[in-house]
Amino acid sequence: MRLTIINQFYVPDISPTAHLAASLAEHRARRGDRVTVVTGCGGYVPVAGSSAARGEENPRIMRIWTPGLGKRSLWRRVTDYATFYLLAAARVLTLPPQDVIVSLTTPPFIACVGALVRQVRRRTRLVLWSMDCYPDVVERAGIIRREAFAGRAMRAINRALFRRLDHLVCLDSAMRDLLLSQYVTNGRILPTSIIPNWERADFFPADARPGAWKGREDPALRGRFIVLYLGNAGTGHQFETVFDAAERLRGEPIAFLFVGGGSGWSGIEQAVRRRMLDNVVVHGYVPKEETLSVMAAADCALITLRDSMLGVMSPSKLHSSLAMGLPILYVGPEESNVDEAIRRFGVGASLRHGQADRLVAFVRRLKGDAQARQELRGRARRAFEEAYCDLRTLPQFDAVLDGRVAREDHSGLHGRQDAL
Repeated sequence: MRLTIINQFYVPDISPTAHLAASLAEHRARRGDRVTVVTGCGGYVPVAGSSAARGEENPRIMRIWTPGLGKRSLWRRVTDYATFYLLAAARVLTLPPQDVIVSLTTPPFIACVGALVRQVRRRTRLVLWSMDCYPDVVERAGIIRREAFAGRAMRAINRALFRRLDHLVCLDSAMRDLLLSQYVTNGRILPTSIIPNWERADFFPADARPGAWKGREDPALRGRFIVLYLGNAGTGHQFETVFDAAERLRGEPIAFLFVGGGSGWSGIEQAVRRRMLDNVVVHGYVPKEETLSVMAAADCALITLRDSMLGVMSPSKLHSSLAMGLPILYVGPEESNVDEAIRRFGVGASLRHGQADRLVAFVRRLKGDAQARQELRGRARRAFEEAYCDLRTLPQFDAVLDGRVAREDHSGLHGRQDAL
């Protein structure tokens, strides 16, 4: 099979989609596919070089040059996106006929490149691997109004795109329901699969003993129970309830550690200073290889999601946290991928925004009950091995790419398990 994967980010970039795309690309190459990855040169961390890899390499990485103007203004972002769209289309059209094109959703609507190719080469199948939903993300973040021309235009693009899709892959049921309700009309049945994001099992061996993380020696962390937020913080995340809880936990041997970055990072730093939270430590991004040591230093993983973002994005912090056997503390709406994992596997607490009292109670109990903490750690690791590692998810993708899946029934969630 000739397979092309299109995504703006790719390893060695640290973004989650970069590593997911690489995991799929390398897996399919090992199965004998001729895999081409069309990607950019920038990302969370700049990537050197813009030329394609040598033709004999598999997967072959074709990096697209863009001006790299950044996100400080709309025109800069649009210019970078437009350049990537045009050059990516040119690259893909020069490839030999592809059997399948898998497009992610960074930048938004990059799947239109695959739709264009499909118009020229009718036998090519197009799979949309949806990581977030536009224009819903920018509308719910308040960046544009729902009735604005830009939103109507993006929905029109989606309707045209969805008519050309052969398969839709979503991260959770809320995302699937949102997309199908808006863009699949006239009685058409679009084959759809729910495949959660994952982490590589070989990156998280069960017997791993990561080295000590030097940041653990921070006086604000030493000797404390650590609640860890690791990764990107953007418009889809909300922390008021967490900071309310941190205020109530002042003076106790408990600390909240934020390691990462993103558009919402300065807001976190400002809130910590404004509230004078000496039990909250903020640290910048660390390399992917160092994340195991960071997580090994933690006692609990924190994940948040704004209520308005349900169905349009899914937190990717869940899978690595489960892999490291960390209990999950989730603050966000019900029916998200994290809430579903907690209900299915009983790996932590699923709380709503405003429930600071319950957050405080959960952390205190977790700190004080070593047996419950160990039980949650075991459940977390089992959940990773059963549902959120590449050994479980990549076979589901194989079924999609090999045409062995038409429709799937995803209604059978396990019964609720209340962990604590």
